[in-house]
Amino acid sequence: MKFTLNQIYEESYSGPFQFKETVDVSDIPSVIESDIRKISTVTVSGICSVDGDEIIFNYSIKGEVILPCARTLVDVPYELDINTTEIFTTDLTVPLDNEDEIHSIPGEEVDLDPYIKEEIILNIPFRVFSDEKVVEEGKGWAYFTEDEKEQTDSDKIDPRLEKLQILLDKEDKTK
Repeated sequence: MKFTLNQIYEESYSGPFQFKETVDVSDIPSVIESDIRKISTVTVSGICSVDGDEIIFNYSIKGEVILPCARTLVDVPYELDINTTEIFTTDLTVPLDNEDEIHSIPGEEVDLDPYIKEEIILNIPFRVFSDEKVVEEGKGWAYFTEDEKEQTDSDKIDPRLEKLQILLDKEDKTK
């Protein structure tokens, strides 16, 4: 998603201008090591305004990404809805310590693609969970919560003390 400086100044002459475009970001999974299984296109819409040397883009990114479930590893669709602001300047004397907040424009065009991809990567959740029913047990294993484990552990007799328990049970019967 590129804008030339001439295009920005022309369209923002009478005030901020709106833009909306579909951007292909399918290369994100190959660029970084992540759990992203699939992402194809996102819709980017917003406004651009000019304030002196600064060009301000306020935009939202909407799309869908497929991530693995943290429990079952099945595909889980996750809706992206990101709002962000990027500020660019034509003034090449911007201090380096301000570089993260204000980006200088080295040429004659502003390319939002790297900033869109960066926002998507930063907003991917660490874990997602599927709404599908989780299999509760299988051959030789079972799924249970902490409370259920504590309950079953308290009901069990320590194998080392099992013979003592049998002896105590015999004493109780003789009384």
